[in-house]
Amino acid sequence: MLMLIAAPVVSAGTPHWEYSGEQGPANWGKLRRDYAMCDLGRRQSPIDIVETHKQKLPEIEFQYRSAPLRLVNDGHTVRVRMANGSRIVLGKDSYTLHQFHFHVPGGDRIQGREYDMAAHFVHKSSTGRLAVVVVLFRQGGENPALAALWPKIPARADGERLFPEFTLDATQLLPAARGYYAYEGSLTAPPCTEGVTWLVLKQPQELSAEQLARYSKLFPNNARPVQPLHGRVVKESL
Repeated sequence: MLMLIAAPVVSAGTPHWEYSGEQGPANWGKLRRDYAMCDLGRRQSPIDIVETHKQKLPEIEFQYRSAPLRLVNDGHTVRVRMANGSRIVLGKDSYTLHQFHFHVPGGDRIQGREYDMAAHFVHKSSTGRLAVVVVLFRQGGENPALAALWPKIPARADGERLFPEFTLDATQLLPAARGYYAYEGSLTAPPCTEGVTWLVLKQPQELSAEQLARYSKLFPNNARPVQPLHGRVVKESL
């Protein structure tokens, strides 16, 4: 099957950015004044998680619900939009799941290891604070959840697609073990806003070589390189 490479959506007045070349990550901060944090920020994501402080951290309580599938190809990734009240609870804090999307390669590294893909689950609290749960993927067996999702990814960036006959439960993409690394970071695309809590699950999931190739044909190398720590402490759950 022929898979088309999607053209990024560029709205009027918004500078075009990419994951490589002159409009790639090294130059994001120069494209627009409010993208300056991409260059100047000292709490940027993703990172290489090398040294950690192990401690008792609150368990991430996933309260995800099934919902009809809503997909958006935005030219940089595919976003699965959620508007069904799915959320996570972290200690006394609750964050509503708004969308999740995918990056190839995985972005965050563990002890220098780069993973083949990552899913970013983007949550927001009632006060507007963002929390991103990261599921890393490595090549292995076929992933059933991705096998159902991949054929429905729009080949072009032309708005939201709704599949009312297809029900998705985001829990299916999570590993069985929910231990995690936690650090303070940023959005991984312009404007690179900081103040984002990152929760990187320690147990990776698997996807097949064919599944990785299929996604990469649409969105090749759509991950930002790792960023300096600048003295940040990475916490690790026991």
